[in-house]
Amino acid sequence: MTDHTPGYSGNQPDEPKPQADGPVAGTGDTPPAGVPQQPYQQPQPAQPQSAQSQSAQPQQAPQPEPHQYAAQSPHATQQFTHTQPWPSGGYTATAPVPQQRSRYVGLAAGAAALALVAGLVGGGIGGYVGYQLGGDKGAVTSLDQPRPARSASTAPAGSVQQVAQKVLPSVVQLQLVTERGAGEGSGIVISNDGYILTNNHVAEGGQNGRLTALFHDNRSAPVRVVGTDPKSDLAVVKADITGLTPAELGRSDDLPVGAPVVAIGSPFGLSGTVTSGIISAKDRPVRAGGESGSQDTVLNALQTDAAINPGNSGGPLVDMDGNVVGINSAIYSPGSSQERAGSVGLGFAIPIDQAKRISTELKDTGSATQTTLGVVITNSQQQAGAQVRDVTQGGPAEQAGIRPGDVITKIGDRAVLDTDSLIAAVRSHAPGDRLPITVTGPGGDRTVDATLAGQKG
Repeated sequence: MTDHTPGYSGNQPDEPKPQADGPVAGTGDTPPAGVPQQPYQQPQPAQPQSAQSQSAQPQQAPQPEPHQYAAQSPHATQQFTHTQPWPSGGYTATAPVPQQRSRYVGLAAGAAALALVAGLVGGGIGGYVGYQLGGDKGAVTSLDQPRPARSASTAPAGSVQQVAQKVLPSVVQLQLVTERGAGEGSGIVISNDGYILTNNHVAEGGQNGRLTALFHDNRSAPVRVVGTDPKSDLAVVKADITGLTPAELGRSDDLPVGAPVVAIGSPFGLSGTVTSGIISAKDRPVRAGGESGSQDTVLNALQTDAAINPGNSGGPLVDMDGNVVGINSAIYSPGSSQERAGSVGLGFAIPIDQAKRISTELKDTGSATQTTLGVVITNSQQQAGAQVRDVTQGGPAEQAGIRPGDVITKIGDRAVLDTDSLIAAVRSHAPGDRLPITVTGPGGDRTVDATLAGQKG
């Protein structure tokens, strides 16, 4: 656990919100592999012919020894073998015949002149042909090619593209303007007549400011706050508009770690932004979304590495069937609370199982019921767990036989390491759920059964 704090993934007005303790060689051109590097053998120059008498034979000069040169490059070292002539200029001849020498010299000069003429003619022809073939005349470029036909391909089933096509019409951008400044967030359409699910920290300023929804079809409408629940960081707002596309809600209880997911929202005001990743972890206790960052705002969150940034708050986290499995709510920010937070691959979403229950109550009644065990707790100093300081009279804990001083170490099949993990574990269940609870007391470890209660927030 570090001392860094998860920040909101929704942009807030200019006044910052307090936060609580956090939870949570360049490559060059190289020869292909497997091809042996053979030294390059440079051919030796031909020996010149000189006129000689029949009675005198030329003396054969000794052959020079080869010298090795290593050409260094950033990528490989190649060996070259080169034979140098003698320093005197090459070869000697004895008793030359003047007549023969001049004839051979004349022939050599004529051959050189012929070669020169041929070279000039060949160069002229080559240049003309090269101009005709390599010039701009008649060239075809990519810019001259006709546009292809419109793509008729469909998105592959289970692809990010297909998920985006399905979910984008159900995602809205929420813009808030108050006396303190402006901010933005995201929301999810949950009815065709304008009900929208979002985060409490996105909508909470709407009661004293102007909240506007921008829809995928480019329509916009003012919205009013129907109900908020700071403890779960959820809210429901309503726009007077029809013809919307409600999102399809999935389930989060059986969502496996490593499952691919897609996040959609309006990071930094960029509406309709799609990012993808996986479920990195489940059941993360995260303090986020409230004014004080107290235990009232502990979330039992899904963790994802899909990029979530300020402005994504309230937007959907969906599976590859396009079903909403979480409500994006917070991000881990390694910087100070005064800095502009950004994605570092640690985002947190409220599981849809909890969000669906809470949002149904908010839509119907304007308030929500919180699941409670009926205890006042603190971190245990002797062992991992949550120590009970007091119990609510007649509450689930007292009825189950939990007493002040006991240390709760497990709820259901989930280990309890501290107070936040106990709160998150309780809130992952609904009122009326009956769970085994493991406690450590003066008599040792024992397990009791408790039926969780509901309490209006």
